[in-house]
Formats: sequence, C-alpha cells, structure tokens
Amino acid sequence: MHDPRHHTDPLAGLLGRYSVGTRHLAEPAPSLDELRRMAAAALRAPDHAGLVPFRFAAIRGDARERLAGLFEQAALLAGKGAEDAALDRRRALDAPLLVAVIARIDPGHPVATLHEQWMAVGGALTNFMNAAHLLGYAGKMLSGSKVRAAPVLAAFCEPGEQLVGWVVMGTAQRPGTPKFQKPGPDALMRDWP
Repeated sequence: MHDPRHHTDPLAGLLGRYSVGTRHLAEPAPSLDELRRMAAAALRAPDHAGLVPFRFAAIRGDARERLAGLFEQAALLAGKGAEDAALDRRRALDAPLLVAVIARIDPGHPVATLHEQWMAVGGALTNFMNAAHLLGYAGKMLSGSKVRAAPVLAAFCEPGEQLVGWVVMGTAQRPGTPKFQKPGPDALMRDWP
C-alpha cells in the first residue's frame, strides 16, 4: 500500500509558519468565506466545558478608517502628540485586513478554570492563524496599550469581554523568519521519569 508520508511531511505547513509583520503584507487578504473557515478551525481548539470563550471581528474595507479614528483617539487620550497619534492611525490602515480577537472569560465558571479558558482562547487564536497560513496567507498578532483604551474597548467589547488584540493579515511579500531564538523540541519534550 502507498504511504503518502514517505513523500510529503504532513506537518511541513505548520512547521513553516512564522509571523509576518504589517509592512510585508499586501492584498489579497482572506475573503469572508475564508475567514469563516479559519473561525471553524478555531472552534477545533481544546475548550474545557465547551464555553467558546472567544470571538473574532473582521475589520475590512471602510471599517479600517473607523478603526484608524479609534486608534488616533486612543493615542491622544494617552497623551501622545499629534505626530505619534497619526502614526497610530496609520497602523489601522497599513494591513489589508485586521481581525480583532475578543475573549469572554467567565471567572466564576464551576468547571472551567480561568487558565483553562485562556488556554482555549490561545488555542483558538493558534488554529485561526495556522488556518490562515495553510490557506496561503500570513499575519501577526499585535496588542499594546490600544487594547485597553476606553474608546476602542467600547467599540469592540460587550459586557464581560476583553480585547486581546488584532491579527493583521494579507499575502506575504517575503517569507516569515523567526524573530527569537527558541529551543529545539528535545528541550521541550522528554519522557517523564
């Protein structure tokens, strides 16, 4: 019987994924149907008690201008000067697509602890970004002080939600490269004594 593993590594796509920053992203970005598939992949992440403690909000087209205004407003409220606020404004417009990652953590849940819920959010984000990569797109997760700015929070979050950050997405204009030196797998995986 033919074994396809002898010809291709099924993990090659995942092992080749690196974050790609905004300045190296261009159109096209994922379509709405592709974003739905990426969200479906996010739903496959481990999720104790099936809480789905996350959701996504795509910022596409003209919505990027509205986000730019929120970024600029947040910068001014934080005491930044007009020039720095204009740079923050630009950050909402540079990527072809932004996707807000929003967490809905239930601190009093009787079964799923806080760390389990946050692990579900992280797993969902990972699956979402891996799905984008496997569909031929690239991106990077960004956060910073804007995720805590009152006008930004009011625009994205419902009661009980937290804004985690944004995934900037598009088509990579150059391959992603590792930003940090990380240990090899043997440093992370070993037999328990």
